Amino acid sequence: MSLYQRRILPHLVHLAMRQDALLAYRRRVIGAAEGRVLEIGIGSGLNLPLYGSTTRSVIGLEPSPELLRMARERTAEARVPVQLLEASAEAIPLATASIDTVVTTWTLCTIPDAQRAVAELRRVLKPGGTLLFVEHGRAPEPSVARWQDRLDPLWRLVAGGCHLNREIDRLISAGGFRLDNLTHARLAGPRTHTFLYQGRARPA
Repeated sequence: MSLYQRRILPHLVHLAMRQDALLAYRRRVIGAAEGRVLEIGIGSGLNLPLYGSTTRSVIGLEPSPELLRMARERTAEARVPVQLLEASAEAIPLATASIDTVVTTWTLCTIPDAQRAVAELRRVLKPGGTLLFVEHGRAPEPSVARWQDRLDPLWRLVAGGCHLNREIDRLISAGGFRLDNLTHARLAGPRTHTFLYQGRARPA
């Protein structure tokens, strides 16, 4: 891993993800979390202060040591017990059917083997558990999607493996989930980077 990936990129990710435009989406996702929660790609811990009374505890999974260090500094702001694990969602170090809610906010775009990760999310969720997500991904307009495909190889290099063109709903469904709710929105900014998928899914 290069110096850029180890030291510089985590701080750029933190700055990008703390923008005010994302807060309303975070609140909607985190506000619906219940019980024992697993948040994958917890990053610098920006979601931690948003967990409330319906959440019993949070396990935060993050492969970047530098982002995990930042998240540890933010645990004091959490109103629930927090456990942080340095691990990838492709191999979650938790027991099968041990989690009530999985949360993912702008994370599935970056995981190298996202399909394997979604299968892991299904494994750790209880049969009646819930996956709550907000992600960016492939836009519905063919012209924008073509530009996403063109830009994706270069964007992955500078943005820590982030993909512009993943179809989040199909990715989740293919991992053994049933989508109970799905809405779309678009943030201000380049149309290749700002199409959002937000929703709820349960193990099929």
